[in-house]
Amino acid sequence: MDEELFGDHEIFCEDEHRIFRESIRKFVQAELVPRAREFDELGHLDKSLYPRMGELGMLGIRYDPQYGGGGLDWTYSAIMAEELACADNAGVTLGVIDHTDMATPSLATFGSDELKQQFLVPAIRGEMVGAIGVTEPHAGSDVAAIKTRAVRDGDDWVINGSKMYITNISHADFVCLLAVNDPELGYGGFSQIIVPTDATGLTYTLLDKIGNWGSDTGAVYLEDVRVPIAYTIGDIGRGFQQQMMQFQDERLIALLNANAASLDLWHKTRAYTKERMAFGQALSSFQVNQFRFVDMLARITAARELGYACVRKRNRGEDATKEISMGKLFCIEVAQQVADTCLQLHGGAGYMTENPAARAFVDSRLGSVGGGADEVMKQIVAKMIGL
Repeated sequence: MDEELFGDHEIFCEDEHRIFRESIRKFVQAELVPRAREFDELGHLDKSLYPRMGELGMLGIRYDPQYGGGGLDWTYSAIMAEELACADNAGVTLGVIDHTDMATPSLATFGSDELKQQFLVPAIRGEMVGAIGVTEPHAGSDVAAIKTRAVRDGDDWVINGSKMYITNISHADFVCLLAVNDPELGYGGFSQIIVPTDATGLTYTLLDKIGNWGSDTGAVYLEDVRVPIAYTIGDIGRGFQQQMMQFQDERLIALLNANAASLDLWHKTRAYTKERMAFGQALSSFQVNQFRFVDMLARITAARELGYACVRKRNRGEDATKEISMGKLFCIEVAQQVADTCLQLHGGAGYMTENPAARAFVDSRLGSVGGGADEVMKQIVAKMIGL
């Protein structure tokens, strides 16, 4: 990665930022990049690497030090997202941020001390892996339409239903599950519940994806799954609101990662075109290709600035819903445009699955449907600007 364009921004102004980035970069380059294709075959990140990430402080960056977290701000999460983008495997990155910014934020913010001790502490250490369970076969971005029911029976929840497109399910130790506990209460009738994956009645099947092969995705089935009421995150009936807040973490980390992945691919493609000869000269010497690189870099730079603006707002404790929604929409679009252009610049080689542009072309497509579809992001912003 070209240091002059990556990691030099004024929001990363502290020595601690540099030290943290260097430690993650060394890990990524030594432990992830050499095994990138191995993780594709495995279908997920080697679980033995999670404790190492825990030692590096990657799994609880913004969480309370009382539970093993770093107590740091969003600039450090941005660093992690950017360095993971250089792991040569978008699926691996997806699995890690599913654990750090999808499965555990609500637990860290709203969970009881007992629940944090039991699940958050080992998750931060890398001794447990988490998954998030929201989407259902007939309820994706329309979260309020989920049907999975949690019925109280004494001191337990009895849960029945199914979840779809669940990342990490093949090796997760628990799922942060959103379920309906009282359908008569509307938005006040949902609860977030920690469900251990070894609970009786929980089963899953893995699904085939067109990309992001380094992470698993599955359908989860819950039949009379019984867990203690004490496994409820926060107050009973506040799950929908908590989940909406959690989505902001998920979307912000995703757009930051997408921006870094775009810049990484830009550098790799620039290097390729400087070496690839056509008609007696390097591809990079053709004006049409030079203009392509300039156009891509302008969009990537704009996307990064929008992402960092979201980071600043979150660090100030301000509501960044509008900016994050616009950011996810724009940054993912840029990532897809960059992948398409870089594939073209690689020519026939760009159509081969081992080519980074080919992989980015397929992997980046998930961003427009995952974590809230593009249309939902537009709807959120439209409402916030009075339309």
